[in-house]
Amino acid sequence: MDQFHDIRPYNDDEVAKVLANLVNTQDFIDTIIGFRFKNWPKVLKGPLAFFVKMALKKQMSKIHNVHDFQSIVKGYMDRMIKNTTTEVEYRGIDKLDKSVGHLFISNHRDIAMDPAFVNYGLYLNQLSTVRIAIGDNLLRRPFVSDLMRLNKSFIVKRSANGVREMMAAFTQLSGYINHSVESDLCNLWIAQKEGRAKDGLDKTDPAIIKMFYMSKKKKMSFAEAMKSLNIVPVSISYEYDPCAIDKAGELYEKAETGNYEKSEFEDIESIKNGIVGKKGKVVITFGDQITEDFETPDDLVAEIDRQIINNYEIHSSNRNALALLEGEKSDDQAFDDYIAACPEDLKTTILQMYANPLIQKNQLRD
Repeated sequence: MDQFHDIRPYNDDEVAKVLANLVNTQDFIDTIIGFRFKNWPKVLKGPLAFFVKMALKKQMSKIHNVHDFQSIVKGYMDRMIKNTTTEVEYRGIDKLDKSVGHLFISNHRDIAMDPAFVNYGLYLNQLSTVRIAIGDNLLRRPFVSDLMRLNKSFIVKRSANGVREMMAAFTQLSGYINHSVESDLCNLWIAQKEGRAKDGLDKTDPAIIKMFYMSKKKKMSFAEAMKSLNIVPVSISYEYDPCAIDKAGELYEKAETGNYEKSEFEDIESIKNGIVGKKGKVVITFGDQITEDFETPDDLVAEIDRQIINNYEIHSSNRNALALLEGEKSDDQAFDDYIAACPEDLKTTILQMYANPLIQKNQLRD
């Protein structure tokens, strides 16, 4: 029996059935219409649905396996990069060993784009693309789950209830991660903590590191288990965050009221905004594979954080945000115009969000 069947990505022999279901899923069709034709008259929804379905069937007829699906995704990435970035730079990717699997532990700014940019770089360099950890909170609509699992995503069961169910879920997840790296020789991507770092401060959650070890406790020491995962910290840095205003709104409301309630499909909207929004320059830096013997999760966390913070590319937006917070003048008119267009009550929060990576880097150096 496939012990990971409910969380793993789809296999090649499952692709055809999943695609056939997708093309006949009205929620999926309606979402595409809302995304691509949102300003069209509602009276045209019926004819649009027909033509969208026909176009999807034609495109999907060319997809026979996961690689075919990701080749189509690569085409969308090409277009997105051309339209929303000024430059995308990869650093350290040449250090990766193609003969083994790696566990990439990454800082987290954007729900979809963080692993997508990592994947794009691996794809262009003829390296195995990643299996992507994604929380089940993002999979409330079945078609989203299907799309993600077609793109090599595996599910983190954050909604598990009760201690026993949570322990079972995390032990299964730990087993899958270890099996993927050691037996399947696959690369994996996982964020350093649950949720995006909305305030711009990157910090690894020790609970994630402890989860990696859950399926190995009876077999080997913590240090041995972590070395077997070929951990590589990854730093992802955006000059501009397309979701900055939304993130600042959440942070501001929490600061003012102590609480923030997400709307039902807010995460889906964040995914869309992250894809289509302007990003400026994007830098993805692969750190050094961790080969030292770290005896405790906290020791390993410290090394992951050190690499992620040190390797984070500081943009003009980060430098000038800190300057403005400190009462100095900015030397970047484009950033000044960007801040001027932000809601007045959120400007300080947004500046802090952009300044924090530089503050964090300076603190690490001191």
